[in-house]
Amino acid sequence: MKNYLLIMRPSHWSKNIFVFVAVVFGGKLLGPADEVLLAVGSAVGGFFCFSLAASAVYIFNDIIDRKTDSHHPEKYKRPIAAGRVTIGSAAVMSVLCAVVAIIGSFLLSHSFADLILAYIVLMIFYSLLLKRMMILDCIAISIGFCLRAVAGAVVVGVFISPWLIICTFALCLFLGFGKRRSEIEQLGEESEFFRETLAGYTPELLAHMLDVTSGLAIVCFLLYAMDDRTMRVFGTNNIVYTTPLVLYCIFRFSALIQKGRFSGPVQLILKDRPFQIGLALWVLCCIGIIYANKLGISLGTIGAY
Repeated sequence: MKNYLLIMRPSHWSKNIFVFVAVVFGGKLLGPADEVLLAVGSAVGGFFCFSLAASAVYIFNDIIDRKTDSHHPEKYKRPIAAGRVTIGSAAVMSVLCAVVAIIGSFLLSHSFADLILAYIVLMIFYSLLLKRMMILDCIAISIGFCLRAVAGAVVVGVFISPWLIICTFALCLFLGFGKRRSEIEQLGEESEFFRETLAGYTPELLAHMLDVTSGLAIVCFLLYAMDDRTMRVFGTNNIVYTTPLVLYCIFRFSALIQKGRFSGPVQLILKDRPFQIGLALWVLCCIGIIYANKLGISLGTIGAY
């Protein structure tokens, strides 16, 4: 049973936290108790649906990559690559996860179900073709994260700013290129054997891509923070003052990932305490600023000083 849980990669479910972005930035954490419970409950349901959909894709991808994974310094431990789970059983598990995710998403919202289906199709296409195409591999993954963010807004029933979507896309491109950089650092000359696109990437090119995507993510965040609609919804643009925390998290991630200290974003986020503290502080500051007006606290004059 443990092996079947492992092939679902529950540690990677943390990626689906993007579903909760709309709950926080949509102002759904405060209000009448029934509305808050409905919003949070819908987001939790959406989180598990996306987690199961992602697990279905992970299992499908592990079946395809089982031979190369068996020679990877870390991935050889995966149950399918190690032979602890048969291909037939894994395939059944993948289909089961996908079916439950689709049925669950239809129960929440038909529009949400459409996004789940779009995600599954995109990721299958990625596993079969796009992951072998340089740059497009990271773009496909980033679109998948954007679908998570949009799905969160759909299932909760709030508007999501285009700037926030573009920021999510740029940030996830940054994370994707960061993972490629880490893989080159850790795998060395054998890197292209485990991932074909690494033959086209170089440390210098990836460093440039990390600079561009991190800069784009920061600029989009600032544009979102200073947008007129943000001012109307939150009653303040003070969210812009969380930028130092944003910069700290991005710079620390870039520094550690380029040194090959972690195999990817998930491992860094789960294990690096300074990054965790910076991220937690940013989330708490955003929540405080966003919900200040609802709590009767005026922050609108901070920018005047």
